[in-house]
Amino acid sequence: MVFKVSKVSTTPFDGQKPGTSGLRKKVKVFIQPHYLQNFVQSTFNALTPEKVRGATLVVSGDGRYYSKDAIQIIIKMSAANGVRRVWVGQNGLLSTPAVSAVIRERVGADGSKATGAFILTASHNPGGPHEDFGIKYNMGNGGPAPEAITDNIFENTKTITEYLIADDLPNVDISATGISSFEGPEGQFDVDVFDSASDYVKLMKSIFDFKLIRKLLSSPKFTFCYDALHGVAGAYANRIFVEELGAQESSLLNCVPKEDFGGGHPDPNLTYAKELVARMGLGKSNSEVEPPEFGAAADGDADRNMILGKRFFVTPSDSVAIIAANAVEAIPYFSSGLKGVARSMPTSAALDVVAKHLNLKFFEVPTGWKFFGNLMDAGMCSICGEESFGTGSDHIREKDGIWAVLAWLSILAFKNKDNLNGNKLVTVEDIVRQHWATYGRHYYTRYDYENVDAGAAKDLMAYLVKLQSSLNEINTIVKGARSDVSNVVNADEFEYKDPVDGSISKHQGIRFLFEDGSRLVFRLSGTGSEGATIRLYIEQYEKDSSKTGRDSQEALAPLVEVALKLSKMQEFTGRSAPTVIT
Repeated sequence: MVFKVSKVSTTPFDGQKPGTSGLRKKVKVFIQPHYLQNFVQSTFNALTPEKVRGATLVVSGDGRYYSKDAIQIIIKMSAANGVRRVWVGQNGLLSTPAVSAVIRERVGADGSKATGAFILTASHNPGGPHEDFGIKYNMGNGGPAPEAITDNIFENTKTITEYLIADDLPNVDISATGISSFEGPEGQFDVDVFDSASDYVKLMKSIFDFKLIRKLLSSPKFTFCYDALHGVAGAYANRIFVEELGAQESSLLNCVPKEDFGGGHPDPNLTYAKELVARMGLGKSNSEVEPPEFGAAADGDADRNMILGKRFFVTPSDSVAIIAANAVEAIPYFSSGLKGVARSMPTSAALDVVAKHLNLKFFEVPTGWKFFGNLMDAGMCSICGEESFGTGSDHIREKDGIWAVLAWLSILAFKNKDNLNGNKLVTVEDIVRQHWATYGRHYYTRYDYENVDAGAAKDLMAYLVKLQSSLNEINTIVKGARSDVSNVVNADEFEYKDPVDGSISKHQGIRFLFEDGSRLVFRLSGTGSEGATIRLYIEQYEKDSSKTGRDSQEALAPLVEVALKLSKMQEFTGRSAPTVIT
């Protein structure tokens, strides 16, 4: 039986503009008739029929509510648009980093390689019938579609009149691995359901010394805890940490993937990973139980990570700097040296100091993983990270939460390799404090003012831009607020010229750089229907190793005061305090 291709008439929906991480909306928006179909067809149209015909596409995601229905729709549309084969992770589950790995590494039974992917995720946003769903397209290099493509998809969504679908293609059972073959008007069409973890596990084993990590994890002195927050990382945690590395199964928390993430918010930070935070001894109440030596968490699609020691939080900005400083000796993949390192502009300058010390190429890029991807494709960057709990390397083209955990375990295993029978292990806290003693410490905090009136937010930013024309005026305000804060030596709006493709990204945030290496950064994020979010990043650099052990909020208090005075935050927004402090 040959499946038929139907042309379905449709009309455009407003607002199908994919951001850097694809299109994210409430489930109730996505389940409207034709909504998902319009976006998928617009993507095929933007990629052009020549590229789609005969293609091999990966279609999977973080398992959130509506994913299973969406996968069947995309399979039927792929068949109708002349795609040759669709690869689906078992049960529709693939972490975002695993999709990138599958595109780059997997070879099908017939020798085929993937040409791109639809990833079904809204990352760290909650899931369920009343929560969020998302879809994004990744390219043949395993990275997110560049702006030229996402702009083209958006243009297509505004003019779409019909989409193609093979309605009579039966639903494919995605709970069992195996290949289903169908005959269409253009020949054979295959759906290959494969094990979600094996390609990714194989890649991790080629990067890290699993034997060394296993020794650490089997030491009775080392205790470990991993929280998947009921996201897709659960599909990998047991395979990697228990089967491969010998951790106790009891060390895995919330590692069963759920469509609604167990009703939680799958965002690995001190606010939302409550259970892990309590277990690690960082909760409000002090428990009698001794916390584990090491803890980590992942977000919904497993590309973000949070690293914790016993009663100790590692900031993401410090984490990427510490991984970079120790990578060459602790991680076999990097043993011949680093090509370069990069961070997003709002991330602290801890990585800059490491790059300077180790004489490495260093890049500061706008927020968005695609900027790192360009550098990596050009062989200019090995390790990169951002303050919003994303860390990664050039093994794939997405940030990678489990990779970051294995990097930390590698560093701990390396530092303790001759020490496992000794009295005391080198701890996460020891490693971080030693790093501060060597490189200095960047005290760091982020203030988020959410749902601010969009007009007021724009006025505040415009006021700051205007203020930047006079350093004298800025320093008068700074000294008037706090005489103990050093002078501003540079004030600008961050602009990035991509060294690879020459593209220029403007208005990426407002920066005030101080003489002592401290910084203030103001960014406007997502001027959505709910108003705007102003993000304020405050960073105090301390070189004196006798002063690197202070309480972070206390060390930052003078700069915070300066930031609020300088920006007239309360005057513009009416807010006396931020919504969230990270």
